Amino acid sequence: MNIKILCVGKVKESAISEAINEYAKRISKYANFEIIEVSDEVIPANPSEKDIENIKRLEADKLRKHIKSSDYTIALDLRGTQLTSEELAEKIQNITVNGYSTINFIIGGTAGLDSELVKNCHYRLSFSKLTFPHQLIRLFLSEQIFRSFKIINNEKYHW
Repeated sequence: MNIKILCVGKVKESAISEAINEYAKRISKYANFEIIEVSDEVIPANPSEKDIENIKRLEADKLRKHIKSSDYTIALDLRGTQLTSEELAEKIQNITVNGYSTINFIIGGTAGLDSELVKNCHYRLSFSKLTFPHQLIRLFLSEQIFRSFKIINNEKYHW
C-alpha cells in the first residue's frame, strides 16, 4: 500500500515539521508513505477573484502531475465529509480492499483547492468546519493516517 500526501507549499515551523516526520516514520511500518510538496504561487496584495482562481488552477496543475488514474484520491475540503478516526480507518481499509494500491490525500495552499481538481477526486474529507493552516492540517492528517493503521491492525494507540 502507498499513501501520499500531496500538498501545496512547505512547512515553515520546525516543530510542526519534526512532528510530521515522526508520524511519517511511524506510518512507514504499515505502508509506503510519501509527502510531495509542490510550490505555492505568490498571491498578490488585494487579489481579485480571478487572481485567486488562477492561482488555484496553477497549483492544481502541479498537483495533478503526481496523480495516476489508478490512484484513489481524497481532497481535504471544508465542504467534505467529517469522519471519526474509526470511520477513516474503515475508509482506508475499504479503499485497499477495492483494489487501489495508492491513496492520495490532497491539501491545498493558502488560496485553497481548485474546484475542478476537487470535483475529480473520489472523496472529500473535512477535519472540521473551522479553517486551519495547511501546515497544521498536514500534521493532523499524518497523525490520523497513523491512528488509522493502528485501528486497522487492532493495535493499542493510547495507553
